[in-house]
Amino acid sequence: MQLFQQKNQKNNILPLFVVATFGLNVLTILLLMFHGSMLQRLSGQLPQSLVQLVDGRAITIESQENLERNPETIRRFVGETMTMMFTWSGKQPPQTVWQATSELLSGDLRRKFEAEITQGIPKNVSANVVGNAESLLLVRSISQPEKIADGEWQLEIVANRLIFAGYNNKIGEAIPFNKKILVRALDTQAISLPNVQNPLYSTVYRLNEARLEIYNICEIKDKNCSNKMMEVNK
Repeated sequence: MQLFQQKNQKNNILPLFVVATFGLNVLTILLLMFHGSMLQRLSGQLPQSLVQLVDGRAITIESQENLERNPETIRRFVGETMTMMFTWSGKQPPQTVWQATSELLSGDLRRKFEAEITQGIPKNVSANVVGNAESLLLVRSISQPEKIADGEWQLEIVANRLIFAGYNNKIGEAIPFNKKILVRALDTQAISLPNVQNPLYSTVYRLNEARLEIYNICEIKDKNCSNKMMEVNK
């Protein structure tokens, strides 16, 4: 009789054990599904970053996608790049300036745009650039960037090139420089830290920290600027 009761108790416990095990498994699956949905939500959100400013303050900002750039960052990049590229003197000759600043242009554009550097310069100045000749680019305005694709923008720059030529440093005729500039974002910084102790190369490296490059330059009224660059690339 006692043996029968023990068997009966075991038979009663077994269904309870099965039910409890099944319930734990269901609870585990639900927890995993909940955690999975939470991770999926978090993965779609960009994390915040702590930025320490030069004045000692610290601020928290929302991280941006790799191809996103602030409009003022783009305008500053274009303005400083063009200003450096067309500003030279006897101490900083055009070829030296071009070698440094051309790194901020795409490979295809370098070949296309190199002739623009000496365009409009008097022949006697080009032949003897180590004299008293100087070139300056005076920027009058830079438009707000217009997004044309993911990580690509176009903007307009209105400026004048001034050539100081001759031993009396008379100001020559201003050469209009009204261009449409096409810019794109880069995944990584394209320029490595230069070993040359030259402020120009250091400035170019600092500009490239924005991970931007100019991939086309057209006349300001050219409505097919991007299409022409595509033809060059083919």
